[in-house]
Amino acid sequence: MNLPNKLTTLRVILIVPFVVFMLVPIWGETVSMYAAVAIFIIASLTDLFDGKIARKYNLVTNFGKFMDPLADKLLVAAALICLTANGRLSAWISIIIISREFIISGFRLVASDNGIVIAASYWGKFKTTFQMVMIIMLILNFDNEIYQICAVIVTYIALILTIISLIDYLIKNKDVLKEQK
Repeated sequence: MNLPNKLTTLRVILIVPFVVFMLVPIWGETVSMYAAVAIFIIASLTDLFDGKIARKYNLVTNFGKFMDPLADKLLVAAALICLTANGRLSAWISIIIISREFIISGFRLVASDNGIVIAASYWGKFKTTFQMVMIIMLILNFDNEIYQICAVIVTYIALILTIISLIDYLIKNKDVLKEQK
């Protein structure tokens, strides 16, 4: 197994302690919160590095093509579900964000069956960045009015970018769903 695939696998493995620290305050709420944030940041950084390393050193594999996006979706979905369970994120926001990921995954599956590779767009990259920042801010949940307002603003920006990136994706790739003869 090459380094990018090991990083992807590590990201999947890190979901378990992340969820534990999010839902079970093992060493108290503050320590668990910081542990969860640290794990989430490390897991998110593995996503940044695995792709860069794979492309730079020509280490792209079928395992990586399959597992990398799946690992990303599992990490974000786990975070959103935990934040919803902790009362820090409305369920409807989690549902919209997770639904977008299912729709895009389905699109990519159909495209792949037709031999089409769909690259990530800039909207998708902005969406991911704001989702990661949103998740970190909501986990930290500092008791400060300005911080709370900023967290709400970042959450709605992430939500809007999620919707825009979905619409952009559907428009650019609408031909994927046309019946092949």
